[in-house]
Amino acid sequence: MMRTFYSLAGLVAVAALLTLSSCSAGKDNSLKVYEVGTHAEVGHIIYTVFETQWLPQIGAGDTARVPSNRFFLIRLSAVNSGSEEVLIPNMTLVDDQGNNIEELENGEGVPQWIGYLRKAHPADSVSGNVVFDAAPKHYRLKVSDENGEKPALIDIPLSFNAETPQLPLPGNNGAAAPGK
Repeated sequence: MMRTFYSLAGLVAVAALLTLSSCSAGKDNSLKVYEVGTHAEVGHIIYTVFETQWLPQIGAGDTARVPSNRFFLIRLSAVNSGSEEVLIPNMTLVDDQGNNIEELENGEGVPQWIGYLRKAHPADSVSGNVVFDAAPKHYRLKVSDENGEKPALIDIPLSFNAETPQLPLPGNNGAAAPGK
C-alpha cells in the first residue's frame, strides 16, 4: 500500500514538473516554424524569406546611419491571397532566449525597403527588405496574419553571407534553377 502511494506521488511530481517546464518555455514553442525559402502561409498572407544581410552602417560620411548593434536586413515577399486589401503587419525577431526585437520604423537608406506601413491588394504582393537593429545571432522572424493574429515563425540561421536559397521554378517539376 505504501509503495503504491510513493509511486502515485512520484507520478504526480513528474507531471507537475512537465507542466511547469512547458509553461516556462513560452508560447512561441507551439508556433509553426518555417525554413528560409519556403512559403509561410499565415491567414491570407504568404510570406517567403529569401536572404539576409548584416550591415555595420547604412550610407557613408556625415549622413551614415549607425545602429546600436548591427543593421539586419531580411529580404522577403508577402503575398495577399485573400479577396480584400490587407495591411501586412510589422514583424518581430525572436532570439533563442525568447527576447523580441521590433522592426525599425525608419528605413532611410535601406536598399529596397518595403516600408513600415504596407498594404497589399488581392493577389498582389509587397517585397523588399525589412530592417532590425540586432546583435548577430540566430533568430526566428515572427510573422502574423492580416489581423496581427495567428503568428508563425520563420527560422533565420546566423549567416554573414547573403545566401539565396534554391527555389523551384514553375513548370520545372520542382527542380531548382541550374547553377543555383
